[in-house]
Amino acid sequence: MTRGEAWTVLCEFTKGDSLRTHAFAVETSMRACAGRFGEDAERWGIAGMLHDFDYEVHPRAPHHPVKGAEILLGRGIDRDIVYAILAHADYSGMPRVSRLDRALYACDELTGFVHACALVRPGKVISGLEPASVRKKLKDKGFARTVNRDDVYRGAEELGVELDAHIAFVVEALTAVAPEIGLARA
Repeated sequence: MTRGEAWTVLCEFTKGDSLRTHAFAVETSMRACAGRFGEDAERWGIAGMLHDFDYEVHPRAPHHPVKGAEILLGRGIDRDIVYAILAHADYSGMPRVSRLDRALYACDELTGFVHACALVRPGKVISGLEPASVRKKLKDKGFARTVNRDDVYRGAEELGVELDAHIAFVVEALTAVAPEIGLARA
């Protein structure tokens, strides 16, 4: 599947701009992560883009992402990508075994959280967002309360990267697409 075909699938099931923006942001983080580890950026980007494609249709566990995985398999998406999408939800019972699985898990929640942190900065600027600021927001349970903090910490650990370095990495990746995700570069 090409990126364009994946975007078509995303748009077929996801009508809301915020979830499409999240998909693009996670795709961006995953492409950067693929580069970091010498992996296939196209495949990793598609996994990032499609990880929540079914969320508007199946917003509750365990339907998301299980029902979505069935749809993706029916459309010929590679099994390793579908597996990573299943494994990004702890309740799916699918252990994260590959680097792709672990990267999607590590990038998903953190990308959303970093995006939220940038949105509350003056001018909605992501450039220069420091890991210490993101960590401080992680401690504020009232901020971006739908983000599972344990997933953020566990994601970095499972990927084998230090959390501050991973935060800085995601900030850098998102800075490159700041205008496309509603943020300013500064």
